[in-house]
Amino acid sequence: MPALNLSDEQMRGVLKALEQALYNHGQWAEALYGSLICRLPPDERDISGDAHRLCRFGQWYYTAGVAMLERHAGFKEVGVEHERMHRYAAHLLRATMDGVPISIHDYERFVSTLKRLRLEFETLQHEFSEALYNLDPLTGAQNRIGMLTKLREERELVSRGVHGCVVAMMDLDLFKTVNDQYGHGIGDRVLTDFIHYIMAHLRPYDKVFRYGGDEFLICLPNAGADWDREVIDRLREELSSLPFTSDAKEPFYATVSFGITSLDPTISVEQSIDRADRALYVAKAKGRNRAIVWDPSMGVRNGES
Repeated sequence: MPALNLSDEQMRGVLKALEQALYNHGQWAEALYGSLICRLPPDERDISGDAHRLCRFGQWYYTAGVAMLERHAGFKEVGVEHERMHRYAAHLLRATMDGVPISIHDYERFVSTLKRLRLEFETLQHEFSEALYNLDPLTGAQNRIGMLTKLREERELVSRGVHGCVVAMMDLDLFKTVNDQYGHGIGDRVLTDFIHYIMAHLRPYDKVFRYGGDEFLICLPNAGADWDREVIDRLREELSSLPFTSDAKEPFYATVSFGITSLDPTISVEQSIDRADRALYVAKAKGRNRAIVWDPSMGVRNGES
């Protein structure tokens, strides 16, 4: 799942739209084949230059859909295939209306595009269903169900030299004090706003997992610890400037600490997580509101040698 700031309700809305799109396109294709085979009058919208915007799916895609999912590469590809399919369909319909025989090339081109579009729909359905199932209901971060699988996939890519990968453990500083002073409702809002901010300011393929309580794990593929230290430090500073309000009280601010390490292909994923956790412990011990990169002086455990 891409790093998109979508609520559960919005994700369900996307899934509903995709399910409806598959049904509508089945109905649309049947009507199209009727026009082509039986020479029935076509729907005027299907031969217009903007047919892809006039169908039911296009009306959603170019309004609410784009507003929510414009950063999603697969969603963009749906738009490309959808427009292409309507263009090829209009060509077939015009040929039929003009009494011109349809070439096998034109027909196969249309059918291939229709199949690709259906595959894109089904892929998005699977992706959003999986993401919705694996989301933490409070913050929208991914939960721990798929965390180790994702990190092991990244570890394999690192071991093959495809790219580097960094993991960062994040913990809210003095979060119990926030809950005690302002209430758990405000504490939940701090957690939610922080994670939404992080997901909105990372790359689409970065992942944020709720590790437990107020602790989160961030997976940053395709970079090294020095570069990602700058990214994490920027996020840390920006998060510390977000104001929160409570009834009849002045705005307050919260901070976070990070422990950072590269995903090491010579040790287990769990041991790399432990390194990040140890670096986080050092960040807390040194005064909080800072990001610390793990180094061997911080010790080992969990069987690491």
